[in-house]
Amino acid sequence: MFTIIEAAGWPIWFLILASITAVALIAERMMYLRSKTIAPITLLSEVIQELKQKGVSDEMLARLQRGSPLGRIFAAGLKNVKSSPGVMKEAIEEAGRAATHDLERFLTTLGTIASTSPLLGLFGTVVGMIEIFGSQTAVGNSPAILAHGISVALYNTAFGLIVAVPSMIFYRHFRAQVDSLTIEMEQQAIKLVEIVHGERRE
Repeated sequence: MFTIIEAAGWPIWFLILASITAVALIAERMMYLRSKTIAPITLLSEVIQELKQKGVSDEMLARLQRGSPLGRIFAAGLKNVKSSPGVMKEAIEEAGRAATHDLERFLTTLGTIASTSPLLGLFGTVVGMIEIFGSQTAVGNSPAILAHGISVALYNTAFGLIVAVPSMIFYRHFRAQVDSLTIEMEQQAIKLVEIVHGERRE
């Protein structure tokens, strides 16, 4: 591996840094963006059941706040349970925007890595080409410098694509996942408001 890095020249270190960052972000988002931790399926029914039995309590709100993002949205709405449906929905929308922002965290960085990695590879290619042309002398070509320049150009192009393709795939996947989870949380929150105010049956 070190031999490849040495052959690719100093521009490869930018791509290595980008790849390490991308792997870390992908692992973190895969752990965080799970449906059962973001929007538990049974949470709505549990909240409705507790509302019927005990009503809204500080302990209940604190537990929801500590739980999932959907729980925090429910807590924001239940704090205004005695207000009109409109006020309750506004509180839920504000909490929903904050939750969506948390879901989208680091995705911009991952998308930036996906889009700039080919450019970093191209930069390495340009450096390699400069070395190739720099090997031209009045006496003739230096085979060692010529070979090194070709290695730098090709390795950096390949590494740029290797980093960019998986990063873009995961970026698109996570974007779709965030959109799906956002819609799911929105639907659950609307159900809660309508059930609490008697506009909808369970």
